[in-house]
Amino acid sequence: MPASQSRARARDRGGVLHRAEFLSLSQPPRGGPEPRAPRRAPGPPPPPPPAGQPPPLPEEDCMQLNPSFRGIAFNSLLAIDICLSKRLGVCAGRAASWAGARSMVKLIGITGHGVPWIGGTLLCLVRSSTLAGQEVLMNLLLALLLDIMTVAGVQKLIKRRGPYETSPGLLDYLTMDVYAFPAGHASRAAMLSKFFLSHLVLAVPLRVLLVLWALCVGLSRVMIGRHHITDVISGFIIGYFQFRLVEVVWLSSNTCQMLISAW
Repeated sequence: MPASQSRARARDRGGVLHRAEFLSLSQPPRGGPEPRAPRRAPGPPPPPPPAGQPPPLPEEDCMQLNPSFRGIAFNSLLAIDICLSKRLGVCAGRAASWAGARSMVKLIGITGHGVPWIGGTLLCLVRSSTLAGQEVLMNLLLALLLDIMTVAGVQKLIKRRGPYETSPGLLDYLTMDVYAFPAGHASRAAMLSKFFLSHLVLAVPLRVLLVLWALCVGLSRVMIGRHHITDVISGFIIGYFQFRLVEVVWLSSNTCQMLISAW
């Protein structure tokens, strides 16, 4: 027995961990600071657990092992939205795959901006000489102002950033279109296309082109990295409801003439 114990000690001393190059792995660091337990804020001690129940775990050791189905679905859809929006942002920067077409795509987006539409509506309203034309233009101006205020209010409330770090332009600051949700260009394009389809007599090819224009405006905002896909879809939905609201509060010809004379 003594001989076997002495051979075991010799084997332990000659083990791999007792070599000089591995001593730092088997011995505690010298001169190092001793680990300190985290300090907790002073306060009354927690009440003792009832008899027969285990003590509760610390808050930092708790884990949500059963998240709700709604939370899982929302996070999954949000991840898919961000991934697809980044893939479609082919004109988001100078190093993007479609960087050469960025100027043309931005030009398509400008056709749905609020400043040119408000300026053009005011110019046509001044030059219009018919009561029916003034009535339509006045309600169109009301719809445009409603769109700008609605989008600016929702964007200020949500404050969602776009998929890429793109700074808003000067025209965006004029219409307070600085955040991503909802897409103001998409809501405006949807509202304008529905307005013109309802109040103008257009041939079938022009009606198709009008719908395609609204879709292209929304897609252009995703391609330059300014909005997510859900931002554009939400903008289309908001634009449709804005049109319905304008139809409900439609200003009559007498009201329009009174406003024009006061202006």
